[in-house]
Amino acid sequence: MIKKMISKNQLVINAKRMWPYIKPFWFRASLGVFLTIPVGGLDAAVAMFMKPFMDKVMVDKQPNFSAMIPFLIVGFTVLQGVLQYASNYLNTWVANKITIGVKRKLYAKLLCMDSSYFDNNNSGTILYRYSNDAETASNGLVENTKKFLSKTFSSIALAIVMLYNSWHLALIAIAVLGLFFYPIVFVRKKMKEIVKKSVVNLSSVMTIYNETFSGNKTIRSFTLEPEFSKRFHQATDTTFALAMKMVKTTNWLSPLMHIIMSVGIGLVIGCGSYLIVSGRITSGNFVAFIAALMMLYTPLKGVGNNFVAIQNSFLAIDRIFEILDLQPALKDAKDAKELAEIKKGIFFKNVHFEYVAGREILHDINLEIPVGSTVALVGNSGGGKSTVSALIPRLYDVTKGSVTIDDMPVTKLTQKSLRQQIAMVFQDNFLFSGTIKENILLGNPHATEKEMWAALKNACLEEFVKELPNGLDTEIGERGLLLSGGQKQRLAIARAFIKDAPIVILDEATSALDNKSERVVQEALDNLMKNRTVVVIAHRLSTIQNATKIAVINDGKIVEEGTHKALLAKGGAYSALYAMQFKEKENKKED
Repeated sequence: MIKKMISKNQLVINAKRMWPYIKPFWFRASLGVFLTIPVGGLDAAVAMFMKPFMDKVMVDKQPNFSAMIPFLIVGFTVLQGVLQYASNYLNTWVANKITIGVKRKLYAKLLCMDSSYFDNNNSGTILYRYSNDAETASNGLVENTKKFLSKTFSSIALAIVMLYNSWHLALIAIAVLGLFFYPIVFVRKKMKEIVKKSVVNLSSVMTIYNETFSGNKTIRSFTLEPEFSKRFHQATDTTFALAMKMVKTTNWLSPLMHIIMSVGIGLVIGCGSYLIVSGRITSGNFVAFIAALMMLYTPLKGVGNNFVAIQNSFLAIDRIFEILDLQPALKDAKDAKELAEIKKGIFFKNVHFEYVAGREILHDINLEIPVGSTVALVGNSGGGKSTVSALIPRLYDVTKGSVTIDDMPVTKLTQKSLRQQIAMVFQDNFLFSGTIKENILLGNPHATEKEMWAALKNACLEEFVKELPNGLDTEIGERGLLLSGGQKQRLAIARAFIKDAPIVILDEATSALDNKSERVVQEALDNLMKNRTVVVIAHRLSTIQNATKIAVINDGKIVEEGTHKALLAKGGAYSALYAMQFKEKENKKED
């Protein structure tokens, strides 16, 4: 009983929460619902005409009735068809508008989620829950509400026809009708568990598709086709198993409804025969009653399938509000301030950080990055260099200690104003599908064409773009697939140039390039670094010899820091790292 009350209360809560999405279209929604009344009610018209047809035509042989009734039936059916078309159009319009509203709200929520959320959820889960659930919830809810109301009014009208023709038989039919809904109580709980597992599995299938698309070169180069085929087969086998489990759980409802319906019809025919023979009802009454009964029972045979669809809609609504109730881990403080300019610099004070509780990545980091300086972070792979750089734009919050800009903790600054002061260039920069122009303007939507060409010139990409037939309007493909690695890096640098931010973070921006491309990209980076505060994460030490300061980070700790010359003279970790790279370079020359 308690579970049932919770379920009902949840439905009421969800209905209230869906109202803001329905409210802008309430008039059309109400009109679409209102039209279901005559659509459902007119079902009774055909059954109602069966009594005078039987009594006046079949029994009394009155020819006037035989000519009139077919026209009346056709007329009512045409009217019902027109109203049904209008109802379907309005309900579909409303459903799609609600879907768009829900999708926009979900997408707004997705955009405000922090980096840790994307670390903990795969792409399939996000695609499925943020897109498919909106479709299932909105379209399914409106469609099934329309069907429910139409059938409700149809049932009421047909019940009136049955009561009019024989209240004795109507009591029998309605009593049997009550048995239709009793089995549904046992299905709902099991259905919810299966749907939950299905969502997880379908998300996995979508993830496989995404990884196959994005990693197609890796799959081919490592001959991973059998492995990915195996993964896909396993996922689709699970899909099949869950689908069959759903069939086992729910599809016995429809056959059971057939049996219950046959029992009801059998009882009505048996009792009806007695009532006709005893003269309590006419043949017309009986035929009209049977017609109404059949029209009432027939839709209920598929109640199992309808119930599954309705439950899917309600469960999708539950999942939507689970997402909308999520709160990002990173929020602006209530008294957060705007960062207008940077006067002193960036300071790390006793910073500790962990992605997963209990597994600390950074240990007691203390680092000063004065305005106008270039600070390079070097060290062993996985030592925490990129993590340090990610804490500056507050992609993550520190576990202990603080990151401050001009003595103001970044947690006390608005995230938008903080990130507007920072331009980032990564090893693998994400370029969006579209044109060169569209990708550059992401750095500054208000930039002029002259400013764009200046950015391209500084990024050493001007000549390349000028030689293209469509110039700035050249399509670069999804993730910039139509560009070489060096061209993608330089386009990302142009995007950073157009942003004109005072802080620049370069996260191994040249490590994935060959020597020729590296030289060109390094020239572009040198242009970008002029008159800015720069944090460089470098794999190749030759690129950071002129840095104001070099910090060596190994295993999450700063083990030493200083200038290139000072660190070489010290003969510590940096000197060993430099000697190793110099030796590798000499070996390559000998080869």
